[in-house]
Amino acid sequence: MAISDWPAQERPREKLLSRGARALSDAELLAIFLRTGVKGKSAVDLARELLERFGGLRPLVEADQARFCAALGLGEAKYVQLQAVMELSRRHLAATLERGSALESPQAVRQFLAAQLRHERREVFACLLLDNRHRVISFEPLFYGTIDAASVYPREVVSLALREGAAALILAHNHPSGVAEPSRADRQITQRLVDALALVDIRVLDHLVIGDGESSSFAERGWI
Repeated sequence: MAISDWPAQERPREKLLSRGARALSDAELLAIFLRTGVKGKSAVDLARELLERFGGLRPLVEADQARFCAALGLGEAKYVQLQAVMELSRRHLAATLERGSALESPQAVRQFLAAQLRHERREVFACLLLDNRHRVISFEPLFYGTIDAASVYPREVVSLALREGAAALILAHNHPSGVAEPSRADRQITQRLVDALALVDIRVLDHLVIGDGESSSFAERGWI
């Protein structure tokens, strides 16, 4: 049965308009993105098959171009469209932060940093630079690969903060394993950066470790 033959209240688009996007399942949201199905399958049927094939919504969204485009019902145009949607989401979160103090919206900070770092397949160490009213100046990825005491250079962080006129900053890095528990090396690096930045009167407000659907805050644990 085609979606057009379903009762109006069960069609994904009509359901979204009447009840809001949160009321839809992953398959229904994906069906709206797909717009059409394939021969013998509605868009919702196809969406369910794709979610099963990729192992869920997140693995599908984060699939590389070759794997994504090889799937039935997808392709290069859909890949480009999805990347644009994801970037719009990241920019929306950034714009939300820029309107006020980062300290007034800690959840927005977490969401923004998760959107920037969670999908990375290697560790990325970054800084969210803030002005003297704790408004966002910029987000800057700095170091890549396994993060340890030898791969994060305080002088580069200090140089960047001074160049951008930052009065404070929030450190962040991801754990590709998905586990957000900070390591001993994470704590050592953080203390080195706190000490180095204090010499030029720049405060480290927090260090967030981004995992899979969770994050850990040094400030909340009393480590900063």
